[in-house]
Amino acid sequence: MHYPITKDCLQHKLNVMVEKPMARNRYECDDLIKTAKDNGVMLTVFQQTMIAPFYTKAKEVVESGVLGEVQIVNIHYSGFARRWDWQTLQKKMGGSVYNTGPHPIGLGMDFLGFSDETQVVYSKLACAMTSGDADDIAKIILTAPGKPVVDIEINSSDAFSDYNLKIIGSKGTYKTTTTAYKYKYIVDGENPEMPVVEEFIYGEGREPIYCSEKLVAHEEAGEVKGSAFDVAVSGIYENIYNHLTKGEELIVKPENIAKLIGVIETVHAQNPLPRKF
Repeated sequence: MHYPITKDCLQHKLNVMVEKPMARNRYECDDLIKTAKDNGVMLTVFQQTMIAPFYTKAKEVVESGVLGEVQIVNIHYSGFARRWDWQTLQKKMGGSVYNTGPHPIGLGMDFLGFSDETQVVYSKLACAMTSGDADDIAKIILTAPGKPVVDIEINSSDAFSDYNLKIIGSKGTYKTTTTAYKYKYIVDGENPEMPVVEEFIYGEGREPIYCSEKLVAHEEAGEVKGSAFDVAVSGIYENIYNHLTKGEELIVKPENIAKLIGVIETVHAQNPLPRKF
C-alpha cells in the first residue's frame, strides 16, 4: 500500500516520509522519486537505523582508521521467535526481507557507499518457523568494486546470535549489539613484520611446528547510549525539519533506498518460494 498512497500524497504536493519498505520494486521507487521532483516536494523513508547509536558508533570507529581497511562486514538481525500474521504472507509482500530487511540491507549498502555497481553475489531464502509462506530466513551477500564483502543474515531460527554488527578490518575487529560494543586491534609499529621463513620450522624433537606469536593488541569496550527508537527517531525528524527549513541534506535519500529495494527485488527473483495462500 505504500506506493499508491505515497504517490497520491506527492501529487497533492505534500512532503512525504513513507514507512519502510519504500515500495514493492525499483520501478515504483523511481516513479515516486520522479513524482516528488515534478511536484517540488520532499520524499524520504523512515529508516532511522541509518543513524541508530550502535551504528553511528561503529562508523565512528571505522572512520578513525583503527581497524585498518574494512574487509568484511557481518550484519545479523536474528532471533528465535515465530509469527503468524499478515506479514508472513507473500501475497501481502510479507517476509523477513521486506519487513526487517530494509534495516540491515540499508546498513550493508551504506558500507558499499550505495554503489551503482552493488552486486548480490549470493542469496538464499527459506520459510522455517512462520505459519505463512513468506521467508523468515535470509542470507544475502553483497559487494561492489573496491568495497568490502557484506554478509547479511536475517533469521528467526537463530537462538544464539550474539551480535548485530561485526566489522573485520586489516588491523582489528569491531563487534556490537544494539546496546554494547567491543573491539580489538593492533597499532602500527608495535608488532614488527616477521621475515618470511621458506623452510620447515622444527621443534626440539625435529617435529614440524607452526609459527606462532602473541600479538601486542588493544581492546576497548563500552555501552551504546540511546537506541533506534529514541535518539535515531528524533534525529530523523530533526533532519527532515532542517531539510525543509534550511536545505540540509537528507540522511535517508530516496535514491539510495531505491537501490536497496532493487536488491530486495533481486533476492526474491533468485529465490522464488512456493505460494500456499
